Amino acid sequence: MKKVEDYIITIPDFPEPGIMFRDITGILENADGLKLAIDEMVKLLDGVEFDAIAGAESRGFMLGMPLSYLLHKPFIAVRKAGKLPRETVSESYDLEYGKATIEIHTSSVKPGDKVVLLDDLIATGGTMKAAVNLIERCGGEVVKIIALVELKGLNGREVLKGYDISSVVAYEGK
Repeated sequence: MKKVEDYIITIPDFPEPGIMFRDITGILENADGLKLAIDEMVKLLDGVEFDAIAGAESRGFMLGMPLSYLLHKPFIAVRKAGKLPRETVSESYDLEYGKATIEIHTSSVKPGDKVVLLDDLIATGGTMKAAVNLIERCGGEVVKIIALVELKGLNGREVLKGYDISSVVAYEGK
């Protein structure tokens, strides 16, 4: 029986020498791999009480929408700045070479909402921490953070310390 990691394609030295790029399109392009990945993410939420799922653009959308559908929960879109049409709250954060800003609609999270935050990848934790800040500024509580893949060598868990974090596949390196 195949495991999720069997569908992840590892590309050495991309985008630079020494990096092992973990390409999840091998999962997305295979119906069995995609079903397995979604099923494994659902298992990560077993026993977790929550009101909504928030996913970061864009792969967090692709993985979050099936979870929202299967678990009958609303989906909160965490988008790049300037993409949402109604009133938003925004958070800027540092990237390796620059800055980025993400936003959510202020109406997406109600005070007291328990939110699961997800993305395809936890690396340095910057995007997820910015999304946590947005949810909390709107009065929500992040009760669980899940990812399809985690790169442990980039210490994202340290940035997200204090939150319940789970990943389907974890790699020791970068």
